[in-house]
Amino acid sequence: MKKIGILTAGGDCPGLNAAIRGVGKTAIVKYGMEVIGIADGFLGLINKEYFPLSEEMLSGILTEGGTILGTSREKPFKKKGHMTIDKPKLINDHYNELGLDCLVCIGGNGTMKTAARLAEEGLNIIGLPKTIDNDVWGTDQTFGFDSALGIATDAIDRLHSTANSHKRIMVIEIMGHNAGWLTLYAGMAGGGDVILIPELDYDMKAVNAYLLDRANKKKAYSIVVISEGIKHPKNKSAASYISDQIEEGTGLEARKTILGYIQRGGSPSPTDRILATRFGAAAVTLIAKEQYGRMVIKKGEKTKALPLSEVAGKLRLVPHNHSLIKKAHGLDICLGGKK
Repeated sequence: MKKIGILTAGGDCPGLNAAIRGVGKTAIVKYGMEVIGIADGFLGLINKEYFPLSEEMLSGILTEGGTILGTSREKPFKKKGHMTIDKPKLINDHYNELGLDCLVCIGGNGTMKTAARLAEEGLNIIGLPKTIDNDVWGTDQTFGFDSALGIATDAIDRLHSTANSHKRIMVIEIMGHNAGWLTLYAGMAGGGDVILIPELDYDMKAVNAYLLDRANKKKAYSIVVISEGIKHPKNKSAASYISDQIEEGTGLEARKTILGYIQRGGSPSPTDRILATRFGAAAVTLIAKEQYGRMVIKKGEKTKALPLSEVAGKLRLVPHNHSLIKKAHGLDICLGGKK
């Protein structure tokens, strides 16, 4: 009988509990494995904070946001000051002390990088990709993205009526770090007039000219959807910078909205529940076959796996020739450049 551990690391997102359930239930019911929950990401293995997960504990968590295991942004391989604690060694020691056959690491890019390093140290690791940013390399989609997309799109929908009522330009800032997936998809789904993403350079003069042209054509308002990761001064938010630039460059009234952490909270969408469950079940199948050192991925409609060594340290960014970018140009949506 195999004994496996599960941890969730990095930022929270919808679908984490669904993934924990997918791993745990498949392991217990289908394969008769023993499952250990690791508290607060890699900190749990460092501080020896873990507990057995029973099938009963996994019931009813499919629809819940957050994570029953807790999470942290602990990066055990990152050196800080003159710290004398060898965190990777502690993780290795406690992994062996627990008698684990495999550790399932659920997280984003940083987590997959740590997971790959632990695999190099000799631990049996399986990774599950989650993030609202959808930027984990190698998979078509991460769970958490669809839920955040729904939240961001709903917010943009609601801002349309306010923008129309007051005849204003509304600037909405979306999460995503260096990847524009969430901004591009939410901007398209929410009917954005301007969409600015980190992957595409923007010219503020071109953006302002586009907005003035809309105003001159008697279009009552404009919706500007921007990613937090676009180029802007670091002493202010992207939304503050862009709204200031619009008012200075056009004389039109602009208001900013930063959606922030609301995009990461709440119950996962049906799509994310299904994807997280599929990822969890696929992870246990890999463990049963003793195919370690891999990350579960989605390719088309199939669930597959890639070596963690191929994934670590890479980002999945929006390509310049992406079909949605082409569609945006065809709809006269401004992506930051001249027409």
